[in-house]
Amino acid sequence: EVQLVESGGGLVQPGESLRLSCAASGFIFSKYAMNWVRRAPGKRSEWVATINSGGDDTTYVESVKGRFTISRDNAKNTMYLQMNDLKPEDTAVYYCTKHVGSQLYTNPPDVNQYDHWGQGTQVTVSP
Repeated sequence: EVQLVESGGGLVQPGESLRLSCAASGFIFSKYAMNWVRRAPGKRSEWVATINSGGDDTTYVESVKGRFTISRDNAKNTMYLQMNDLKPEDTAVYYCTKHVGSQLYTNPPDVNQYDHWGQGTQVTVSP
């Protein structure tokens, strides 16, 4: 079965960095685009970034451009999100999601284009 396990979240101060990891199993990881999606308290889910199956094309929500970097290591079935210069508004549960295909077809992607979700990892940015 498809399994996505996020790790790396935590409590940091504004301006600090975190690196999230997503360990994937149960499918051919290298064939699918992957996404990071976040949900802040009291808000709807917000798409953050997508990386295509080959790892050579990335797309980000405007608010994280220049600060976050999505990457993947297909040999390790792992996806990453490097988050620099974190801001309080980045506070959310971050989810690793499997895309329905190999690349992003709509920008931003629709929630129905994520066919599997991980359990999420909490990121809190506060003094």
